[in-house]
Amino acid sequence: MHRQPKGCLLFDWGDTLMRDFKDYPGPMKDWPRLEAIPGAAEALAALQPVWILALATNANDSDEADIRAALQRVNLDQFLDRIYCSKNVGHKKPSAAFYQYILEDLRLTYRSVCMVGDNYEVDVLGANACGMRAIWFNEHSRELRENDLLRTIHHLSALPESLMGFM
Repeated sequence: MHRQPKGCLLFDWGDTLMRDFKDYPGPMKDWPRLEAIPGAAEALAALQPVWILALATNANDSDEADIRAALQRVNLDQFLDRIYCSKNVGHKKPSAAFYQYILEDLRLTYRSVCMVGDNYEVDVLGANACGMRAIWFNEHSRELRENDLLRTIHHLSALPESLMGFM
């Protein structure tokens, strides 16, 4: 079956799809402990039939192959169609050049792409500055921020519902 995606959801990696354990050095794939964020697999599985799912990360120690290997260890790699790593893109979030590279590669407009991430300044404001919608994954407080380009969720299980009427 050939799917007709609604657009693309870009996910930050560390502390959005997988825990970023700051004490472990080097590529995440080599860490002794890896952990998916609760609800990540379920949310990705629910969204995959209707969206292109991609990772958009500034990971310093990992390239695309390393990222795939880490995702595979927690069974998330099967859901992600693309990996956009600053090492490969040549720019870092929140730069407009980072997002423009992704839009050109996907052949999509900013209106059909949404960034999902835990870092408000880098993930959300960076995407919003390009006119792209964003969902702030804020699992550490009850703070809500919403406007025409922004929604807030506190658990990844809320993501599919949050997208309704937003994208």
